[in-house]
Amino acid sequence: MQRSTIAIAGCEIEMHEQGAGTPTLFLHAGNGFRPDDPYVEALTAGRRLICPSHPGFGESALPDWLDCIDDIAHLYLELMDRLGLTKVDIIGCSIGGWIAADMATKSPERFGKMVLVGPGGVKTGPADRLDIPDIFVLPANEVTRLGFHDPVKWAFDPGKLSDAELVVALRNRETLALLVWEPYMHNPKLLHRLQRVTSPTLFMRGASDGLISAAYLERYAALVKGASIVTIPEAGHMPHFEQPAAFAAAALKFLDY
Repeated sequence: MQRSTIAIAGCEIEMHEQGAGTPTLFLHAGNGFRPDDPYVEALTAGRRLICPSHPGFGESALPDWLDCIDDIAHLYLELMDRLGLTKVDIIGCSIGGWIAADMATKSPERFGKMVLVGPGGVKTGPADRLDIPDIFVLPANEVTRLGFHDPVKWAFDPGKLSDAELVVALRNRETLALLVWEPYMHNPKLLHRLQRVTSPTLFMRGASDGLISAAYLERYAALVKGASIVTIPEAGHMPHFEQPAAFAAAALKFLDY
């Protein structure tokens, strides 16, 4: 992939781009973006894949004024302007799905089709109960158990990371907490804005996802007119990591239909 940086509103954004064809914006999950992950190559078939690192993730800057998902949605709409992208398809994973949904409520005409993979962003259950387990309170091994179909394989081992990789991983987690802690994993206003979405939308979930339940995803999808749901077997919260081929096949089947 080609790496570059672009300055928007005083924020240096790390960009990765690969392929040619239909422009597709890929918005990563809370663990950041790595260009050598196996799902990346599969998504570039006939597509121009554009992958920014969210502010505060990877090597993107985090300006003092930015502290919520709504801010990133506005920033990425400006990014589309700067790249000359009048209209794109969009794939968002976890918080990337939340950002994508937020963007689609602000400028619905600028998005073709949308794939939201295990997204947060809305509160759909009882007010006195979390829709999504609190990943900042639970022990790390419990979060891994809830997040992956095969938690042993995907357990976080800092001893396997270089110093630079460890800095990025910890910075990603710090930024994630800033963006989603209060109110936890949702914007109370987004639920009331989703009726503005006009894009054909696919919600995707790993069958073993213990963070985004099937019931939560069904309630979320019901807020977007005409949305459909697909479940990826033997995958947890990030099917693009655990089942990259099945993830890419399902996403492209929907986007290319």
